[in-house]
Amino acid sequence: VMSNVVALPSPSQSYDAKTLALIRRTVAADTNDDEFNLFAHTARHLRLDPLRRQVFAIVHNKSNPEKRKLTIITAIDGLRSIADRTGAYRPDEEEPTYDTDPALKSTNNPAGLIKATVRVFKHSHGAWFKVTASAYWEEYAPLRDEWAENRETGRRGPTGNKTLDTSGQWGKMPRLMLAKVAEALAIRKAWPDDLSNVYVAEEIDRTRVVDMLPSEAAAEGAAQDRLERIGAGKTILTSWEPMDALEPVPVGVFADKAVAFILNHIDEPSAIRGWQIRNREGLKQFWAHAPGDALEVKKAIEKALAADAAAP
Repeated sequence: VMSNVVALPSPSQSYDAKTLALIRRTVAADTNDDEFNLFAHTARHLRLDPLRRQVFAIVHNKSNPEKRKLTIITAIDGLRSIADRTGAYRPDEEEPTYDTDPALKSTNNPAGLIKATVRVFKHSHGAWFKVTASAYWEEYAPLRDEWAENRETGRRGPTGNKTLDTSGQWGKMPRLMLAKVAEALAIRKAWPDDLSNVYVAEEIDRTRVVDMLPSEAAAEGAAQDRLERIGAGKTILTSWEPMDALEPVPVGVFADKAVAFILNHIDEPSAIRGWQIRNREGLKQFWAHAPGDALEVKKAIEKALAADAAAP
């Protein structure tokens, strides 16, 4: 009899088909079959556990087959763990160093940071070698385009201004976040074969990547308990714009945010339809948890699309 148990991420741990489905619904929600198989292979190769948020997947340009790309992401602790398993890793005893400029302090750069520099040490050929990397604020801070309605055309679009996305920790702990990027760069620079195409969340997407996942996943317990604890019954994974990362939206506020999104795109029926298609699984989950509110969202979508169909 063929077993349906697949080993992930180490020889001592196996996940059954139901748990693999859970992984795909959460940390690898946007992957297709080939991408999920690659992600599973990478998690096993790196010996990282997806359900403990040690590793997860980001799919860029999901709606554009020509530009679609999978990126494997790991937490900074995951990178440290991988490096430590080589037996040739030593963290720096000193704190990260920062270049700052008081003139740069603003709402988009709370600490006036220019760059953060981190060093790690690799043992090779009988000696320890220092590996240094720097991350620049302007290259990694999650700065988002501001959107507003154009008075002439009546359509929403980018204003040319950018604002710092503070939904994660970049606004509260800017030094720590930039130092994580620098440390990831240094570790990957020291062990390129082990960490090729593997990034920490702070390096990727620059738009709410840190908050992309559901609430903390449990590494132990029954699959149903794990499903409830990561937020399937408490949050709805939602991608608002085509290039946005997944955002866990609490069930209690999902309807309000969904209706607001629809109203903001009332003149863009294709955007509303695309949002509906991208989030069809999330909308199904929302219907199961809050059918009354889900009906209001459904009516708002139908009203917006009907108005477009009736337009001359």
